[in-house]
Order: sequence, then C-alpha cells, then structure tokens
Amino acid sequence: MKQLLSILMLATTLALISCNDQDKKEPLEDENEMASNENFEVKVDEFADLKILRYQIPGWEDLSLKEQKLVYYLTQAGLAGRDIMWDQNYRHNLKIREALENIYVNYEGDKASEEWENFETYLKRIWFSNGIHHHYSNAKIKPDFSKDYFDTLLAKTNTELNGEVYEVIFNEKDAKKVNLNEADGLIEGSAINFYGKDVTAAEVDQFYANKKSPDATRPLSFGLNSKLVKENGKLVEKTYKSGGLYGAAIDEIIDWLEKAQSVAENQKQGDALGLLIEYYKTGDLKTWDDYNVAWVKATEGNIDYINGFIEVYNDPKGYRGSYENIVQIKDFDMSKKMSVLENEVQWFEDNSPIMDEHKKDSVVGVTYKTVIVAGEAGDASPSTPIGVNLPNANWIRKQHGSKSVSLGNIIAAYESAGGTEKLKEFAYNEEEVELSEKYGKEADKLHTALHEVVGHASGQMNPGVGETKETLKNYASTLEEGRADLVGLYYLMDPKLEELGLTDDSEKLGKAAYNDYIRNGMMTQLVRIEPGEDIEEAHMRNRQWVSAWAFEKGKEQGAIEKVQKDGKTYFHITDYAKMRELFGELLKETQRIKSEGDYQAAKDLVENYGVKVDQELHKQVLARNEKFKSAPYSGFVNPVWVPEMDENGEIVSIKVTQPESFEDQMMDYAKNYSFLTGTDTIKKKDETAKVKK
Repeated sequence: MKQLLSILMLATTLALISCNDQDKKEPLEDENEMASNENFEVKVDEFADLKILRYQIPGWEDLSLKEQKLVYYLTQAGLAGRDIMWDQNYRHNLKIREALENIYVNYEGDKASEEWENFETYLKRIWFSNGIHHHYSNAKIKPDFSKDYFDTLLAKTNTELNGEVYEVIFNEKDAKKVNLNEADGLIEGSAINFYGKDVTAAEVDQFYANKKSPDATRPLSFGLNSKLVKENGKLVEKTYKSGGLYGAAIDEIIDWLEKAQSVAENQKQGDALGLLIEYYKTGDLKTWDDYNVAWVKATEGNIDYINGFIEVYNDPKGYRGSYENIVQIKDFDMSKKMSVLENEVQWFEDNSPIMDEHKKDSVVGVTYKTVIVAGEAGDASPSTPIGVNLPNANWIRKQHGSKSVSLGNIIAAYESAGGTEKLKEFAYNEEEVELSEKYGKEADKLHTALHEVVGHASGQMNPGVGETKETLKNYASTLEEGRADLVGLYYLMDPKLEELGLTDDSEKLGKAAYNDYIRNGMMTQLVRIEPGEDIEEAHMRNRQWVSAWAFEKGKEQGAIEKVQKDGKTYFHITDYAKMRELFGELLKETQRIKSEGDYQAAKDLVENYGVKVDQELHKQVLARNEKFKSAPYSGFVNPVWVPEMDENGEIVSIKVTQPESFEDQMMDYAKNYSFLTGTDTIKKKDETAKVKK
C-alpha cells in the first residue's frame, strides 16, 4: 500500500492503493516552503509538466561495508528489472525507447533548433513515464515535432522504426494506458500490456472465477505475475519468471539478489531473500505468499527493501502487479519518534467510528519506520511514493501484520523544492495560510503515518466476502485509498495525538489538514488534467469523492461554504468539529462497502462524487494557476553507486555520487540495464556500443 504526498503542500494523503490493498502515497498539489540544504542542489531539470530532483543519503558513511554491499546489491537487482516496467506499460515501449535513444546518441544535425528541443523534451517525458503514456493521467504523450522531422532524424541516424510502432507515436490509437470507464471496455480501452490484444474483461472475470486457492482462507494472488493471452483460442497465463516471460531480466535480478543474500544482516532477512529468489525462479504464487510472511517478520537490521510485481493500479481489472523496487536504510531517530503509532494501533481501531463488526479484535504485526531511500526502480522511479504499506494480501495482513515506511529523504527533497505561492492564491483567508505554514508539514507527515499504519491496517472483511478486486472491481483502488485517507482525517483532530506527544495542538493540526485536503480535492489538483476531461486517475478520484461528499453534506449542515471573492472561488470550513463527524460518517460507510463487497454503493460513491469535474471551476483554477511556472509533477534521479575493487575483484568501498543530469542517468541505464530491448546495441556511426554490461 503505497501513498503519494502533495507536491504543493505535502498536505493530504493521496495514496494509490491497488485492488490488492497496496498503497502508494504521492505528492499533492499544495506544498509548504521548507529551507533547502545550501550545500546540496536538489533540482536537476524542469521540462513540460515535470521537475527532476535529487535526494541525499544521510548516514551512508555510518554503515558497515557489509551493509553497504547489501544496499548496492539490492539497488542493482532493482535496476536489472527496469525494462520489465517499460514493457508492462505498453507493448511497443521498448522498441520506441531504443529508437529514440539511438537518435539521441547519434544525431549530428542542428541541436539548437526548436524541433530538436521538442524531440529532447518528448524523449525526457517518455523516460520519466517509463513509456509513451503519461505517468499520472495515463494519456498518450503527444510529440511537438512533425512526422517529417522525425523521418529526417530516423534517416540521419540509421534508425529503423516501422509499421504500427512508428504510427502509434502520432495517431490516436492506444490513447489511454489505463481506462477505468467500463463503457469503453476496461481492457479493450487500455493500452497496458497485461493482456493479449483479443482478451476481453468478461473473459478475464470468467478465467479467474474458475480458479480456486488450495486454502480458501489464504487466497493466492492469481494473475499477479503473469500476462493473460490467447493461444489457439484458449486463455493462457505467461508467467514472469526465470525461463519464462521477462526471463532475461529476471535472471539478472536473481544474480544480484543472490549476492544480497550472501551479505544479509541476519537469518530472517536472508531466509526472506531466499524465498524471493525461489519465487523469481519458479513464479509460484504460494512461494510469493511465503516470502511476504517471511518479509513481514524480518524486522531487525538497518536495511530493508521492496522488490517484485506489486502495484496493481495499472491493471484495470486489479490482478497484475507492476515491477517495482525500493531499497531503504533505517532512519533510527525518526523511526523512534514515530514508533508510538505502531504501539497504539489497537486504540485507534477500537475507537474508530466504523461498525463494531468491521473492527479487528486484534491488529497484529504492524511496524512503522521512517527510512532513507537508497535507490528505486520500475514503478517507483522516477516518480516515487513517499510512503509504503505492504504486503497486499488481506489474510497476511490480518494474520501476520504489515510494514509501513515513510520515505524521509524523499519527503525532505520535495520540501526543499516547494513554495507557498499557490497556497496563498487558493486559501480562503490569511488564517488558513498561517495554519498551513505552521502545521501543514506536521499534518502531512502525520496524515501519511495514520493513512499507512492505521488506515490500511484497520477494518476487516465480512466472512465469505471475496477480495476487493473481485467485489469492488475497478473501484477497489480508489475506494481503499479514500478509506485510508478518511482514517487519517478523522484522527488528525483527535486529542489522542497530543497525548501521544505527536503534536502540541491537535485542533490546529486538524484544521490545517482539513483546509488543505478540501482545497486540494476540490480545486488545486485539477491543474493536473486537461479542460473538458473527467478524472480517471484513482488517487485524484479518491481525493475528489472524499472532498465533494464532505462538501455536499457539510454545506447542508452549515459546516462548509463555497465563497466567491473578487471573482474567485474558495472553500471555507466554518465548523471543523462537524467536518470531523462527517469524515467519520463517510469512513463508516466506506468500510461497510469494503467489508460487504457492495459494488453498487462503491460505484455510486465514486461516479457521483469522484469522476465529473465542474468545468467552470476547472477553467478558473487553470487561469489562476497560470502565473505559477513550477511544474505540477516531480520525480527523481537516483544516486550512482561506484564500487572500488581490490586486486582480487572484491569490493573494498562504495562511493555514492550524483548523476550530472537526467539525460546522463537515462543513457547510463540504457547502456547497463537493458536486458529486454529488441536489439542489444545502440549504434554510434559505424561502431557498436554495447547496451548490456
């Protein structure tokens, strides 16, 4: 379960949670100004709607060489699978990337022209999104150069790109990576490469309805690590494993994981890595569950990681996991400060406004740590979460617990790149601005923690109710993210937070959080979508349906008002206690929907409140936002690891450096971590530069 925090305020909980209960928390639309580190340049580049940032790894020198080796091996394992994410995102991505990179390396014409600059921007946007579809909106990225110019580039660099692979760059085919509008066909309308071209949503439903787990109380994550295709008219799963689909990259992953296992910090960590290796070798989903149980129990040590096919947000049917890797170093000081939440998680469950039959009698195995990210790959890079809660399987979470982490150095980098200008433009009055400036950062961090630690660990399914991907279908992800957000919102104004020493004023903390969440959900997040479009991304939907429902009910009860001042729209909360009650009421209903598997109620909630956009308000928000030049999305380059070897080829030290530019890192990855591309070379004049190591 991963969540994404705000980019303009780090203000509310975005969270992408898959139908498997995996949550990703990302940056939102309002972020508070933070003092930047004068000795570290955070910003790398800015183009189109994107900012590229750097992050630091404080405390690296304090790790032992063995621990440093473990981090290095785990990051290399993650990068080895980079191509998998590209191919999962779209069937032609690797061929298109290879052609564009060949042009980038070999073109010797005018590089000061507007068309070349547009070509470079297009390539950088594709690098950022791991493919030709926007990382957030899912819409196909359109080039700002002509076909004729592209033909010239192809010809002058001896680059071949023909047929559908060429045409799709410019036409309207495969326009949406993930389509959640059932009317357009969940699979038929999605370009994501999880299904064969002739597979329908109805066939997927029937295929998995016929699959039964050996133990019904421990359902396997069917479809998580495979592609579903037709062979001779029959549906067949092509499993991601050594010797199977993506085998060349997976073998590289395995090699690095075996090195990591050799320097594991303890037996439990080593055993978990062994099971992950076995899973990659066999593709067996029972082994995947065994691994997740072992991983949850491996809580000792300074290093941890996330690796596998995990997020299911990219599958409109909620089965298939996108490849992802995050390597983490424990932040001891911050983890100690926040450990109070994992110790009090049962109190939060017992005092939740949800129905008693939906509460867990015992919330087990919840751990929460602030960590320092050492490296990311796949679905976590360049666009990264700021918080993670795993594993996904409900039965593992209930019986064995879960791990929640907050990515501290990523959050710090976001904060360093922030500003308060948008806050002042969209806040109703100076009091709101002052509250956000004083409590916004604290509210963001606590909302993230409550979302991850309490939100995703809370509640239980009614006996006999299936997994949410089966019951709530295409609404499962946004419903789960909204549910976890609501848990955080409800408790952010609770005096318990003061009692636990997490804030000096829970009332002001809650006010800042409520203002920021409503402002973002109703207005500022709209800068991310084009005029006339509906909201399709699950997290944006979640923020709008929570905010719009609370506004509608709160307006009726005098708790919030929509105000016009000087031709501008604002949302002003007049009764925060009442708003908290409303958040609790909506949480109760959302938990009921999940616990009972009430598909119609989920559909009504999301479609009625989370999809349609007030077009006049959207037009106004875009106009008010025009004066702010900062890009709405941010992502990161990764540190570069430079191992020093002795005469025997043994690592004696590992230096951490930063890439010179976004382009340098992407081309380095192309040369050293391309294991699935159509060819294994990037041509340079008449010579050949090997892409593989």
